[in-house]
Amino acid sequence: MGATLPPLESNQLVDGLAESLGATLVESLAPATIAALLAHYDEMRRWNRRLSLVGPGTAAEVVERHYAESLAALPLVEAAGTLVDVGTGAGFPGLVLAAARPGLDVLAIEPRQRKWAFLESALRKMRQAVRREGGDVDSLSCRIANARVERPLPPALQFPPSIDLVASRALALPTEILSLFMERDPWTRFLLWLGRLDPEPPPGLVIGRRLALPGAEHRRVVELVPSAAWSRTSSN
Repeated sequence: MGATLPPLESNQLVDGLAESLGATLVESLAPATIAALLAHYDEMRRWNRRLSLVGPGTAAEVVERHYAESLAALPLVEAAGTLVDVGTGAGFPGLVLAAARPGLDVLAIEPRQRKWAFLESALRKMRQAVRREGGDVDSLSCRIANARVERPLPPALQFPPSIDLVASRALALPTEILSLFMERDPWTRFLLWLGRLDPEPPPGLVIGRRLALPGAEHRRVVELVPSAAWSRTSSN
């Protein structure tokens, strides 16, 4: 059995995000985004006892540890049109970034069927919340695939023609998976939520930018960039 998550009001969500990320970033989020994030939380709270989507160790700090850590990557997402979230679990960071960046086309991949069912339900509630706020429901562009990223790629994944970003917060992506995405699109960037140590990039990738995560002494978002793209950026 999972932990019981406390109720969360809209002002508590906004205040918690502002304390972690700063008021400027939070003020840039549309009311429909806040409503969608709150709807996601309410649905996660409803399912958590059965699925343990959020463990007891972080149940009292979900806003800071999960929502803020996901939104902390927004500066690295600005120019992206497509994002694939591998092993999204409870929807961090994929569903959160989809809500925060209208028009970002997100494919969230979750191999466990019961968590996939939760994600489908949460996404429906998020879209309903956007509609109630008068937002554009179509701008919350997210699809959830119940599959694993492996060779050969399952047909259910249906990747977009080009992949700007691959994100992984819960999983340490092995070189084989990184290489698989690089073969599909050699200009793909990767965002990895990591601890103190940098990863060892496979051939063709280099470490780009690093962003410290709020309230965490050693946790960071680390960007892996195609070598050619990084060389071109560094020389300008």
